[in-house]
Amino acid sequence: MKHRHFKLFKPYGYLSQFQTNARHERNKKFLGELYDFPEGTMAVGRLDKDSEGLLLLTTDGKVSYEITSSKTDKEYYVQVDGEITKEVISKLEQGVVINHQSETYTTKPCKVFKLKSKPEFPKRLKKIRDERHGKTSWVSITINEGKFRQVRKMTAKVGFPTLRLVRVRIGNMTLEGLEMGTTLEINRI
Repeated sequence: MKHRHFKLFKPYGYLSQFQTNARHERNKKFLGELYDFPEGTMAVGRLDKDSEGLLLLTTDGKVSYEITSSKTDKEYYVQVDGEITKEVISKLEQGVVINHQSETYTTKPCKVFKLKSKPEFPKRLKKIRDERHGKTSWVSITINEGKFRQVRKMTAKVGFPTLRLVRVRIGNMTLEGLEMGTTLEINRI
């Protein structure tokens, strides 16, 4: 069997899964609504419903495991509430203590820098508060682990809650060639 691989620009509001039997998720949006994926396709890692950006998908469980269990870099562009400082960026880079599965966890050191200009992303369906309510900043955060809502917890911990989170890169794979909600079949991941 020849495996197939895809990259997708996941829009805000979609779950990183294909279907559910849970009653409380009947009104949710799933990946299968965006593209006619072959049977057995799985998301390589996840983005929560409120996050956007690059999501890799494959029919090859081994490839999925290699990427999610390895030290593959994942880069996010994050809009935070407030004007972030060099001191706060340094704290994020060194690792911060967050809650994970009812325990405290210190995040691994990571790469963080303030973006010089606002990235060009399509408007989000759900409005983000505007500058009238205070300044915001955009930062790049690159991690090689992925605890549940980790980036959001990290920025909140240092006093700069996440307003918008867009994953722009996994390893060498980027959003290049994709528009919001589109999928591209690729030769390999």
